[in-house]
Amino acid sequence: MSETVISSWTRLVRDNPSAPALTEAASGRTWTRAELDTEAGAWRDALTDDVGGQCVTFALPNGTAWFAVFLGLLRAGATPVPLDSSEPAPAHRELAISARAAWSWIDGRLEHAVTGLRRSRTFSCLVKLTSGSTGRPRALRFTDAKMLADGRQVCAGMGITPDDVNFAVIPFGHSYGLGNLVMPILVQGTPLVCAGVPLPHSLAADIAKWKPTVFPAVPALLRALAASDLPADALGSLRTVISAGAPLSPEIARAFFDKFNLPPHSFYGSSETGGIAYDRTGEATLTGRSVGTPLGGVTITPLRGGRIRVTSAAVMARGGFSPADKVALNEHGELVLQGRAGRLMKVAGRRINLADLERALRTVPGVRDAFAAPHPQNPEELAAVLATSHDIAALRGLLRTHFAAWKIPRRLVIVAEFPLTARGKPDSAALTALLIR
Repeated sequence: MSETVISSWTRLVRDNPSAPALTEAASGRTWTRAELDTEAGAWRDALTDDVGGQCVTFALPNGTAWFAVFLGLLRAGATPVPLDSSEPAPAHRELAISARAAWSWIDGRLEHAVTGLRRSRTFSCLVKLTSGSTGRPRALRFTDAKMLADGRQVCAGMGITPDDVNFAVIPFGHSYGLGNLVMPILVQGTPLVCAGVPLPHSLAADIAKWKPTVFPAVPALLRALAASDLPADALGSLRTVISAGAPLSPEIARAFFDKFNLPPHSFYGSSETGGIAYDRTGEATLTGRSVGTPLGGVTITPLRGGRIRVTSAAVMARGGFSPADKVALNEHGELVLQGRAGRLMKVAGRRINLADLERALRTVPGVRDAFAAPHPQNPEELAAVLATSHDIAALRGLLRTHFAAWKIPRRLVIVAEFPLTARGKPDSAALTALLIR
């Protein structure tokens, strides 16, 4: 019989039931594997509706309840669909429709989502929902084998072992959290500490008390920690700091390293593929050279137009998947991200790639981030949001020294920091809205 996520977890519970599994920093309580398993069993027993063979959405913050629901649904033969707990219930209902879920777990009870669905004859371990930043979210079905493969590839590539303690700040239900937090505990028993408040001093207090060793983070968290007044030894128990979800600039990476003497390690992946590449030493991240080399078991095939095809045992599609990013391989065999493919427009009869423009804008002194788009009132002209401390006049003067006149966005909006989604990525919808105002 093929191994499943549930059989892997059951084996871990049987082999060492008293091993710590999950700690909630806010409550100060630690659950052993056996106790967490009991919680999952109780939740499964409380299911009065026949959910087997159906997709079920649920939205919970990181913690014991998340795992109890996730494992309980798997035991019931249902397919869990984790949602973002920070979004309101109406949004959850819309996402349930996107996922073609028969049921939704909302406010502590199951309610019908999409009616009249046939039960699936092919069991899926999990449905991931893409962020929907370019349209309606897509539902991606993953088998047990693919989820287990992703967890093992991530743990092997990053050197995460059962003796480590993962620091859980990023949401469990996002693809990054699933691969780097959820699967390590279910595949090999790597315990978790769920952070309390995601602010620098609170994070440092949780780290000092619970001694996590691995910290999967996003650039916004690393920037906030680097800019804080925390002492250099505030993150003392950590040995590995990972950054994913959005590109980490070398300036933020260096500031974090200079403050805490911990090099962040870039991690690159996608919802469709799981983990793709990892900077094992941190050197490529500090210099901005790349996001690292492919994880073990991952094969990268260059395609025309700067795209790549990713194949591995964790990839959703059998023939591999091509992310929307333009990617180059450098002389070190590392992946260099070059923006999103297909973002082309014409300005004064000249074709320009908006991803290339954004990358060039980020090289302007004092510009921390850039988002480019067609002008909302005139689609043949450029507009941009820039994260910078420059005022408009000074910024335009700088741009004139770096760019031809036709490449300088006609509409410029300045912000202190980019708005971010719950996944830690720049919020393209919010940025677009800034250009319309």
